[in-house]
Amino acid sequence: MEGSYPQMAQMAQILEEDGVRDPETYAIIGAAMAVHNELGNGFLEAVYQESLALEFSTRGIPFQREVELHLTYRGTPLRTHYKVDFICSGNVIVELKALGDLSTVEESQVINYLKASRLSRGLLLNFGLPRLQHRRIVLSDH
Repeated sequence: MEGSYPQMAQMAQILEEDGVRDPETYAIIGAAMAVHNELGNGFLEAVYQESLALEFSTRGIPFQREVELHLTYRGTPLRTHYKVDFICSGNVIVELKALGDLSTVEESQVINYLKASRLSRGLLLNFGLPRLQHRRIVLSDH
């Protein structure tokens, strides 16, 4: 797997700054910040996931929770599938973590979710630090 990270980085743009405001991802990050401000860090990922679902509902952000993504190999369905934390507004993958820091492993996970779903935008949200850590990931080539 190690050799695949540089290749994936070429296919995806990973953005940590809020330079370009995408209204949908901006709203999702705002909801995540509200959850983080209320709970702080130190909880399990499941606590943040449940709390974020409540915050999405309060803010009117459409979402599906724990969505299964089915995979194929050369047209043959695989028994293995991915389960993403959220798909918001029908077109943004949202993956939650509660880690000491994010790495290329978590970024690659979101890139694979984007490839499997055929969506192009994803958010990686980490609640494990004193400040919410977020990365926007835009897949440029399917």
